[in-house]
Amino acid sequence: MYFLIENNFIFEQNMRNYLKSILSLSLILFGLASTKAQSGVQLNYGKTSKNTSQYSTVRGTIYEKETGEPSFGTNVKIKGTGIGASTDLNGYYQINKLLEGEIILEVTNIEFKTIELAIVLKKGKITTKNFFLEINDEILNEFEYSAEAEDRKTEVKISVITATPKDMARVVAIGGEPDFAQYLQTTPGVVTTGDQGGQMYIRGGSPIQNKVLLDGMTIYNPFHSIGFFSVFDIDIMRSADIYTGGFSAKYGGRISSIMDITTIDGNKKRHSGKISVNPFGSKLKIEGPIKKLNEENSNSSASYIFSGKTSYLEQTSKKLYSYIDSNGLPFNFTDLYGKISINGITGSKVNFFGFSYSDKVKYKAVSDLNWNSWGVGSNFVLVPSNSPVLIMGKFNITDYKISLAELDPINSGETLDPRESRINGFNLGFDFKYFLGENEIKYGIEVNGFTTDFNFFNSVGRKIEQKNNTTELAGYIDTKIIKGLLVINPSFRAQYYASLRNFSPEPRIGLKV
Repeated sequence: MYFLIENNFIFEQNMRNYLKSILSLSLILFGLASTKAQSGVQLNYGKTSKNTSQYSTVRGTIYEKETGEPSFGTNVKIKGTGIGASTDLNGYYQINKLLEGEIILEVTNIEFKTIELAIVLKKGKITTKNFFLEINDEILNEFEYSAEAEDRKTEVKISVITATPKDMARVVAIGGEPDFAQYLQTTPGVVTTGDQGGQMYIRGGSPIQNKVLLDGMTIYNPFHSIGFFSVFDIDIMRSADIYTGGFSAKYGGRISSIMDITTIDGNKKRHSGKISVNPFGSKLKIEGPIKKLNEENSNSSASYIFSGKTSYLEQTSKKLYSYIDSNGLPFNFTDLYGKISINGITGSKVNFFGFSYSDKVKYKAVSDLNWNSWGVGSNFVLVPSNSPVLIMGKFNITDYKISLAELDPINSGETLDPRESRINGFNLGFDFKYFLGENEIKYGIEVNGFTTDFNFFNSVGRKIEQKNNTTELAGYIDTKIIKGLLVINPSFRAQYYASLRNFSPEPRIGLKV
């Protein structure tokens, strides 16, 4: 017992030192970003001059007018030129290296009406313009447009699949309800074990080498026991980036795959809801404004969204699937997710969210298998008023626990002491993104700390337990250089495993022509 207490004390002391170092480094990086932005960074991303203070910048956020949801993949161009940008997942766009004078911004998206607006740029100034897109209800001649194909022109992505709720809805759904787990099984290189855990093997890697992120938060075992369903409700998903091959230095800690899932914000205009029922289960989604978004002055806004789903397969299977087991199928789960989003005028935003997922598998006269997961977190995007840099950050706390209780084969009706395994921890990170014309520089730092706890009882009833604390520190830099049709993506990640005192340098490079 003394050994465990001493280790926890040392771990806490080390964590305080690491957090102080990380926060100090973050403040230094933030200070450098602000200083460079305000003093006019001497970077040569134009042949005419090395002083960027003679150029202007236009930026802003694109929203869907009906809901106030940020519009991803919308093109913003200067009419009559090839200069422009596409919005990111937050609806944010930025166009740099512009000369002063009047320009016409053209905002286009196949699903919405085109917007044109004349603005006057001032030398060395940043102009912020937000737009609200109206749904295009006109009948057009048929043609195909792919935002993903446009994105590939300037991005080096190898073995990457970007899935949206519309893509998942095209997959034949079990129970009539589309799900991320069912879509994932249709992608190349993915093999699932089916029931009893729904583990995914991607490109031959083990399930523990798959990293699943929900709004930047690490999710452990995100697939339900029956194997056909995930913990994610696709009605609140914005997109899912599935990296089954090489990925940039932004991601680390896993070698098999990365699944980066982001959720939508709540409706900023009106309250709404949805109820869905199928033979396997039911779900509920509600959303609405806390502070309504005003189109006239693009004021700050706040919204909420909540999603809950549950299964009653154990009950319905007795009637619908009695040919499998007259006692019913022993699978039940419940998923809850909530999020509050606060948006600023300049495009800055902060999210607060939390989730609770649980599974119960009861094999009569055999065993009870349960696992529960919960987490709370926050992330933000800061858009400084006088800087061409985006500052992003996150802080999350997660917990996952699984337990197995088996019936005693000798003493009928009695249950053996349960075996339990648990992992919990936190994640803290800051990211910085510079726009240098078409080129970009991203860098960031991250600290992960988690505790694993395993215990069980042997044949003589003695409790055996093992508890370990682990800390990971990481930093990365990721650049994108565009020269005509050539896209170069060199990146570098440095990972330090404090408990092992092991430093792992990870250089990476991507090329595309």
